[in-house]
Amino acid sequence: MKKLPLSKNFFLLNLTIFLFVFTVNSQNDEAQIKSFYDNALLQGKSYAWLDHLSNDIGGRLSGSENAELAVKYTKQELEKLGLDVYLQPVMVPKWERGTQEEAFFTFDDQKIHVNICALGGSIGTPSSGIDGEVIEVNGMKALEKLTLKDVKDKIVFLNEPMDPTQIHTFEAYGNCVNQRYSGALEAAKLGAKAVVVRSLNLRLDDFPHTGSMTYADMEVGKRIPSVAISTKDAEKLSKLLKEKSELRFHLKTSCKQFDDVQSYNVIAEMKGSEFPNEIILVGGHLDSWDLGDGAHDDGAGVVQSMDVLRLLKLTGIKPKRTIRVVLFMNEENGLRGGMKYAEETKLKNERHIFALESDSGGFTPRGFSFDCNALYFNQVLTWKPLFEPYLIHYFKQEGSGADIGPLKNELGFQKVQIIQRVNEKMGENVISEVIIK
Repeated sequence: MKKLPLSKNFFLLNLTIFLFVFTVNSQNDEAQIKSFYDNALLQGKSYAWLDHLSNDIGGRLSGSENAELAVKYTKQELEKLGLDVYLQPVMVPKWERGTQEEAFFTFDDQKIHVNICALGGSIGTPSSGIDGEVIEVNGMKALEKLTLKDVKDKIVFLNEPMDPTQIHTFEAYGNCVNQRYSGALEAAKLGAKAVVVRSLNLRLDDFPHTGSMTYADMEVGKRIPSVAISTKDAEKLSKLLKEKSELRFHLKTSCKQFDDVQSYNVIAEMKGSEFPNEIILVGGHLDSWDLGDGAHDDGAGVVQSMDVLRLLKLTGIKPKRTIRVVLFMNEENGLRGGMKYAEETKLKNERHIFALESDSGGFTPRGFSFDCNALYFNQVLTWKPLFEPYLIHYFKQEGSGADIGPLKNELGFQKVQIIQRVNEKMGENVISEVIIK
């Protein structure tokens, strides 16, 4: 990837973070916001940081050398800003893909090669690969209806596509991601040899998408390989299966799971001038899958969060509460970073009054989803006029980000109590339990 296809709207997320981080009820709100916006566009560092993470380091799978390079790089860049920076140790899984996967299917003495990739956490095949008859299944609900007699010693082809009529792509993804995550687990219970899963992609192309999968607590000896197949090859395989039921599939992978290794969450903060013990968190996840460069998932969220602190220092704004940036490790295949952070927060009895996570890519921003009660959501809606000039005023009461989810679960009702106390004492408009994607 030579050049990152990001428009100036990429920098608007820095503005949105600014808006939520501060209580916006003074007469100078519009002028302050415009100043922050201008500085983000004219003097922003997000693009340069993302270029290095994506093009110079590349894919940053937890436990890999690249992941550790990303930890060192972001820590160094945050230290250059004169911030309080530290590393939070966390044990993470280490899984390696190995050599390039191979797959083809045969019928009528023809051999047709297809594009596959191992799913994260999958076991590898024997060195000679796996060969078997294929049974096509339209998703997990259809798999539940099959028996040992239907599946035993076959390769299960899970071919439920994402629904292109869903306006919100995450909903289309969510409706069929279970076949990728637990397909191998359920198929193995029915005696399958392996699982081939249609890539979770709305386009028809030749690029299979990896992602996490699970064996839960299944014995190692009963686990089966799990791979993704590109959408174009999934269509081809499905069509030929309808014509040639005796078609056979061959796949070969060399992936391997190792013992857990130590990695780190990268944390930087600006202490609050009046309420240093009340923390506002902004973050994204530093790890990414190995087959891409991790620019959108979640390099963009990482650098946007970093630039929030840099821009606050640049504009001379001194927050009353502590602003903490957390670059989480291991969101993609374990969520260990998010869980570790929440665990440490509980042990230290830290008070978080706000958590924002950016993990929806670096495309044109639209707004936020909120995990909060109706009272505070209605309060946030009064801020819309400040967002409208920048076309980022889409607010929806919905779910939260993965890494900050454990934080909310650990703190529970404590956050609401903290916010209510602050409101009563300071008379300020502060958002409670806003967990933002």
